[in-house]
Formats: sequence, C-alpha cells, structure tokens
Amino acid sequence: MTDLNLKGIIAYPITPYSKNGELDLNALKEIIEKLIATEANAITVLGSAGESAYLEVDEWQQVLATSIQTINKRVPILCGIAELKTSTVIEKINIAEKLGVDGHMIIPLSYWKLSDAEILNFYQEVSKNCTKPIMLYNNPATSGIDMKPELIVEIFNKCKAVTIVKESTGDINRLHKIRELSNNSIPVYCGSNSIALEFLSAGGKGWCSAAPNIIGDLPSKLFKAIESQNLDLSKEIFYKIYPFLDFIVKGGLVKTVKAAYQIQGKNYGEGRKPLLPLSKDEKNKLGKILVKLQ
Repeated sequence: MTDLNLKGIIAYPITPYSKNGELDLNALKEIIEKLIATEANAITVLGSAGESAYLEVDEWQQVLATSIQTINKRVPILCGIAELKTSTVIEKINIAEKLGVDGHMIIPLSYWKLSDAEILNFYQEVSKNCTKPIMLYNNPATSGIDMKPELIVEIFNKCKAVTIVKESTGDINRLHKIRELSNNSIPVYCGSNSIALEFLSAGGKGWCSAAPNIIGDLPSKLFKAIESQNLDLSKEIFYKIYPFLDFIVKGGLVKTVKAAYQIQGKNYGEGRKPLLPLSKDEKNKLGKILVKLQ
C-alpha cells in the first residue's frame, strides 16, 4: 500500500449541471483547473459538495473519469464513496482504481444503527479489496454514524489501507483524543470549516474543504501561515474568511457554493431535488459576505 503522504489543503469540487439538469463535464474541467490554481495539495471528487448521493452510477463514473483526466497527475485525486452496502462500496472501489484514482475517501452509511464491530468489519472488508489508500471519513451529520476516537484508532491499527482520517464532527477534542490514543501516528484532516484555525494550529495534518471553489487560495495561505507559525497572519486570514465558512456550513455546501458561483457570474446549476436553492434573502446575505472578501 502506497501512502499518499498528504498535507495541506484538499479541495472538493462541486458537480456542475447544464440548464437541463444533465452533467456539464466541460464546466467540471473548468472548476478543477481553478482548484489546482488555488495551490490545493490534492482534490477529492464526489464528496458531499460533489453531490455523490444524487448521481446515477454512470454519472458518478463520468465525473470521476473526467476529473482524473483533467488533473492528469498534477496533484493526487481521491474519490468519495458512500453506500449502504459493503458490496457496493467494493464495486465502486474497483471502478475507481481501474480509472486511475490515487486514493479513496470512504464513509459508512447507516439505515440500521451499526455497532462498532460492524463498522470495523466494514473497513476491514473494503481494505482487503483495494490497492490504494483510504481516508476514513467521520461525518455523523451526513452518514448517521459517529465513530468515536477509540474506534477510529482501532480501525487505523487493524486496516492497513486506512492511512488518513477526516474528522468532521466540529469537535476539536476529537483531534486531541485521536492524537493521544495513537501517539500522534495518525494523520488527521479537518473536515469542519468553522474550526480550521484551531484544528490546524493543534496539529491537524490539513484541511478538507469546498471553500477554495469560491475563495481561491485563501485556505492555502492560511495553512502556510500556520505552518510557518505566523499566528497574527493566521488569525487575520481566518477571521476574514470565517463568515463565509460559517455560512456555507450552516446553509448546506451544495446550495451555498453553487449560489456563490452564481454571484460570481458562473451558473453551474442548482442542487438536485429534494435540495432547494437559497432563498432571495439568503442569497443577498451571501452576496454581502462575498463583497467583504474582495
């Protein structure tokens, strides 16, 4: 298993649609080029912001194939996979590896509540069926499953393919506990935009975010400022972008990032129903936040 040795910013593109609601792959190429220009250290497609849950299987493959071809090994590319059945996850792993992905971001989904033993078994099964590294993704708000630090460390120790953790509960204590339990051996990424400053300052390996879609290289500048221990600059950058980060977290990534693109003059469609676009008042509020970022 080849470790990706990642650090820094992992950017998450949205999935753009044409006026008739079909995939707009040319627009996707445009978005990815923009994210590479933000100095993102890697790109993860088909995450929450990429509407993976709302795509048909053939659309999912088209997005992944187009992204891999566009990136063309300039930065590592990970692929988000979230399915109820272990067998479906393994099917998508096989497709992604044949297409040339560098790694997988995998989150277990739950209809029936899963025990810790079932979650561990899930990662053991998918680990045995992949040749690329896995980012374990903990986001109970979207998956219905909250993996506590003790379980995350156990999975990391027992599943060779799991080499990175994305922690998205918004609780900074999760990072502290994982570091303590693992003797700081697990690379942990921030998956909660609004605590990026604390998370990175406390030793987080990097930050997974859709924010570079709209605010360009400011996340990369924040990471570099923290890495160079420039606290004043770190705070200056973070509190400049915090209102935007807070807005997109509370408003929902798909609808807020697509609305922000519209304000910037790029119409990449709306989120698929049952998702609804921002209201007029919400969009006006977002527009005022973006003006202050100029």
